[in-house]
Amino acid sequence: MFDWRGRAAVVAVGLVLVMAAGCGSSSSKSTATTTKTTSNVNGALNVFAAASLTEAFTDEKATLAREKPDLHITYNFAGSQALVQSIQQGAPADVFASAGQSNMQTLVDAGLVEKPVTFARNTLEIAVAPGNPKHITGLADLERAGVILVLEDPSVPAGKYALQAFASAKLPAPHAKSLELDVKSTLAKLTLGEADAVVVYVSDVKAAGTKVQGVPIPAAQNLFASYPIAVVKASTHKAAAQAFVDEIATGTGQEALRARGFLPAG
Repeated sequence: MFDWRGRAAVVAVGLVLVMAAGCGSSSSKSTATTTKTTSNVNGALNVFAAASLTEAFTDEKATLAREKPDLHITYNFAGSQALVQSIQQGAPADVFASAGQSNMQTLVDAGLVEKPVTFARNTLEIAVAPGNPKHITGLADLERAGVILVLEDPSVPAGKYALQAFASAKLPAPHAKSLELDVKSTLAKLTLGEADAVVVYVSDVKAAGTKVQGVPIPAAQNLFASYPIAVVKASTHKAAAQAFVDEIATGTGQEALRARGFLPAG
């Protein structure tokens, strides 16, 4: 005679075992996920970055302070060419972010950085005093008599790009009152009243707010400046440095860059 009650008991026990196994699997998955999301990158980083990245990277530092509280970042903002020289001389940098490919390539060729990744682009813009008292409408007006022009030194990416823009507009090399070593120093000449016009990046004009007024440079005369970033091989905090690079290239850093007027890497 078939014992249905015994059979039912066996099935019930089997179901309990299956459910227990399923719960164990779910718990294991949950634990793994939690471990991944709560693991913190920690360390003290020295990030050497082009002066034009000042505002965007400062914004990102505030974001990382909330999301990665054990990551402590110190910035060194300057002209890309000056930062390259410092790294070549052994300055304690963990990450380098350049305003142009050529300066980064110098460090690549010297074997001083890991493989770079391009994380943003920028374009040039003329900046003048609010109200545009000199009635500047384009690059040609920067060569008029009575217009005091300040540019970056040609060794600075923005300075080199400015000369290329004048050449694209079929204009002679401009006569600048002074040649500065980074875009922020150049812009300061305008805001302090020591220049009538400067050529900087769109992001710099945006960062200056109501202190300046922007005059667009036509696309045919303009160009895209690309920004690469890389871990410095001599870094003693490689994991933290790579985490910072990742955030800038594909993480929250992209939001900070867009908000400050930078363009996607392309």
